[in-house]
Amino acid sequence: MLAQNKNKTENDMFKIMGAGWILGIACMGKTLWPMLDFPLWLSGLLLIILLLQQIAALHWSHLGIQLINTCVAFVITFLLGLNFAQNQLQERLIFRELTRQPAEVVVYVQQINQLGSSQIRQPVQVLNRHSQPVQWLALLPAEQELQLGRYYRLQGQTLPAHSFAVPGAFDVEQWYLQQNIMSGFQVHSMTELTESELYRLGFGAHLRQHQQLWPQFKLWIETQRLQIRDFIQQQALQHPGLILALLTGDKSLLDEATEQQFQRFGMSHLLAISGPHVLIFAAMLCFVLQRLVSRYWSELYARLPRSYLLLLPFMGCVFVYCAYVGFEIPALRTLLICLVAGACLLLKQPIQPLSLLIGSASLLLLLDPLSVLSAAFWLSYGACFVLLRIYQTLRQQPVHPQQTLMQKLWQGFRLLFESQWKIFIALFPLMIIFFKQIAWIAPLSNLLAIPWIGLVIVPLDILAGLSFYLAEPLSQLLFQLNDLALSLLLGCLQLLDLLFAPQLIPVALSPPMLLSLVLGLMILFLPAGLVPKAWSALCLLPLLFQDQFSRQVELTVLDVGQGQAIFLRYREHSMMIDMGGHYDEQKWSIGRQIIQPFLSVKGVQQLDYLWLTHLDQDHSGAYQTLKPQLQVQQVYANAQLEVNPHSHFDYCQQGQQWQWQPGFQIQVLSPKPEQLNPVEQQKNESSCVLLVEFAQAQPYSRFLLMGDAGWPTEYQLLQDYPDLKVDVLVLGHHGSRHSSSYQFLKQLEPKLAIASAGLNNRYGHPSTQVQARLNALKIPLWQTAQQGSIQFYPTENEVLPYRHTRVWLRRD
Repeated sequence: MLAQNKNKTENDMFKIMGAGWILGIACMGKTLWPMLDFPLWLSGLLLIILLLQQIAALHWSHLGIQLINTCVAFVITFLLGLNFAQNQLQERLIFRELTRQPAEVVVYVQQINQLGSSQIRQPVQVLNRHSQPVQWLALLPAEQELQLGRYYRLQGQTLPAHSFAVPGAFDVEQWYLQQNIMSGFQVHSMTELTESELYRLGFGAHLRQHQQLWPQFKLWIETQRLQIRDFIQQQALQHPGLILALLTGDKSLLDEATEQQFQRFGMSHLLAISGPHVLIFAAMLCFVLQRLVSRYWSELYARLPRSYLLLLPFMGCVFVYCAYVGFEIPALRTLLICLVAGACLLLKQPIQPLSLLIGSASLLLLLDPLSVLSAAFWLSYGACFVLLRIYQTLRQQPVHPQQTLMQKLWQGFRLLFESQWKIFIALFPLMIIFFKQIAWIAPLSNLLAIPWIGLVIVPLDILAGLSFYLAEPLSQLLFQLNDLALSLLLGCLQLLDLLFAPQLIPVALSPPMLLSLVLGLMILFLPAGLVPKAWSALCLLPLLFQDQFSRQVELTVLDVGQGQAIFLRYREHSMMIDMGGHYDEQKWSIGRQIIQPFLSVKGVQQLDYLWLTHLDQDHSGAYQTLKPQLQVQQVYANAQLEVNPHSHFDYCQQGQQWQWQPGFQIQVLSPKPEQLNPVEQQKNESSCVLLVEFAQAQPYSRFLLMGDAGWPTEYQLLQDYPDLKVDVLVLGHHGSRHSSSYQFLKQLEPKLAIASAGLNNRYGHPSTQVQARLNALKIPLWQTAQQGSIQFYPTENEVLPYRHTRVWLRRD
């Protein structure tokens, strides 16, 4: 009994320490932890303290001491994980490119490319940029292609990753770091290099390194992936993209319509190579091996138990398939779980499922701590945790050995149904965190798709892939059968599309609301007896009082590239001034990719007011995109605009004023009513100019937002408002040379000027002339391209440039 309690205590301590390690690594890159950055020797000291503390814990069994030991172990492993992750991140940041510039590089091609309609994305290893090789992503025309295992001299321009630094928006710079890509590179010309040329140029050491066993194995794997892609591409198949994606994880042949369909049905995870793919492959090969051993070498079982005999081949199959799909996170998770479980089996240790999950996650983050930045890591382990809880529930149920076939089928269907709705509910917060939207039909579509894909399509795909190396005609036949199976699945999805027309639903939950939801769901899914399930109801309170859990007063100048979008919140009122817009919102949408995710993390489901300073695409284009699904009560613009039936439209003109209590008001300073008629001829000078005032705020209380207005409007404002003073000036026309005159700046005396303009924009905004005027008047200039979104919290006297919140986003 004492031994059992001791084992349980040790197992619980392992889970606590693993959780501390994982959470510490998860906090990497956050600039709120600078005081926790400490040198390597201190990390070693903490590790020694942890070991001594664990040894001491073996000799004391008092409950209070155990609780202290647990807390100390968690804190130390958290600090060790955080510091380890920060060091790994800094090492990777050293090799990042930050500016566009011409470059000539020598590269080695060790991975297959990603095909596109107009260009090829080719990962390359750059040999002559730093003291060690780094990975770049080369962009080539569709007709050019780099060959695997070859060396090239490339000439072109570096394309550093640059994110729209907006809360909630997809972080391109984070994705580049997580993928270990240090820069993009636009290729202008290329020349293949021979071995003799490489030796002459001084790259002999790299050449010898690439000829070693492990690099050659990886190159062989990539060659096999390329051969199977070319083979599938040559077949007369209706769904080559799906077949290839489900076999190797390569989405080169997948068309955009199919990807969007899988997204709308909440089935995108099925296109990633996950645990079932790997286990099906390993189980199929081990089944064949087991039959061969039973038939020809059955005496082996007398020397070695069957589980031990098949363990090594099973592990080998899992490893090979993980390598075959590029060691994607879900596949790597499966490999590590199998390795840990296999070690427990060999050492005759009991296998604890939750410990197995935490242990594999800790190992994965030890190998690659930046995996924690990937949505795949959290979704993969989140789904595993839910399936683990379902498995534990099943083990507690009584066994009925006399079940009929129909009863077993019904139990299997019930288990599948239960797993789908539980996974949907449990992963709901993660879906909101990473994607800001959900597919409500996901439980139903996955209920149909998972058995068909797992039991029919994936096994057929694997058999076809294996037979490619044995008999190509058989492989062709199996791929054709799989194509028919996929046609049947897509036909069912089309039927669901006709019946329900599912669309992705944006969900607006602020961070405090998400945290409360996560805690509530964790309580529901924890084993019975640990925490009363009724406590989960307490976690719903923030959902009922969401306004009290978010910042009450806020003005944010969003980083929308070459455009303008400003968000305002005052207590329960949410409003925007402009929304930005991409020149082609259908191709890539500022509205869907930037504005909608931002409003989601702010917990905003509808806007009370929207002022469009004018109707140029870079100020209003995103509104046209979001108009069908975003509710806006009142829309103002300087020209007639078609709005939704639930919205009311009016012109903005001088003299309009809105006041919410004495603390907050908005005034329109321009245009005058008579300027609205010829607005088409002078759209910029007819921009709505707004003055936003927060009473008693320090140091910034008065904000002047100029739209695209230039010198004529500035002159008129000086005539109409000779005593006008402001604290923050959002420069007119993104800081063009025909705006922000010296006299205007001198009269207003702003403490801070902001230029909302894109990085390296072709207009040169903000212009050197405007910057010179600001320098002459000693007015600081912030740019959204450099600071990211600039967040003002007037009642808290706080200003927060978003790029200062993440280490990889900082530019200073």
